[in-house]
Amino acid sequence: MGEGNGLRDYRGRRDFGRTGEPAGRAVSSEGPGEAGRAASSEGPGEAAPRFVVQIHDASTLHFDFRLQVADVLKSWSVPKGPSADPSDKRLAVPTEDHPLEYEEFEGVIPAGEYGGGTVIVWDHGTYEPLSHDRRGRPVDFGESLARGHARFRLHGAKLRGEYALTRFRGGNADDSEEAWLLVRTAGGGPRAHGTPDPRRARSARTGRTLARVAAQDREG
Repeated sequence: MGEGNGLRDYRGRRDFGRTGEPAGRAVSSEGPGEAGRAASSEGPGEAAPRFVVQIHDASTLHFDFRLQVADVLKSWSVPKGPSADPSDKRLAVPTEDHPLEYEEFEGVIPAGEYGGGTVIVWDHGTYEPLSHDRRGRPVDFGESLARGHARFRLHGAKLRGEYALTRFRGGNADDSEEAWLLVRTAGGGPRAHGTPDPRRARSARTGRTLARVAAQDREG
């Protein structure tokens, strides 16, 4: 998941002279700053960390699920998208960290660029870390991800309730086959919207579909 790389992998794959994706601000290699600490473990008076789910019509149509951890958005590609049904175990493949500004990105990544295709923001909002140790004490969210299991409650326009990410394969620094499961936890509150038809889904930011965003890009 690009541990320790900050945005190096993200920036190395993109030509920001061609793509409208945000380059993001510098991420300190010495650890998270004030904003990062707030995102890792929310405390009294601190802003809640953010999440975003984007639909990405690239070489394959998929959902991108991103959680703010420290100064970046930890990211997973979820082919079938998040589900509100606890019986659905959705494959989530980790991708490179993205800048926090990516939460608002919507548009067309040019053909020939990494991830070329149309992107819309299907849902966004805040989340509440819920991971605890065996004694019931809160665990830093980044640490819980590093251990391979993290629970959280989403507060979005469409997704609401408790979810968990669990690593079931890989996890070593040299393992390119790492994979996770994204699951709505049983008893995690009232069910939210189901997974939409991606091509008919509308942006939570602008109300546009993938087709409308692509058409407006062609129109200039």
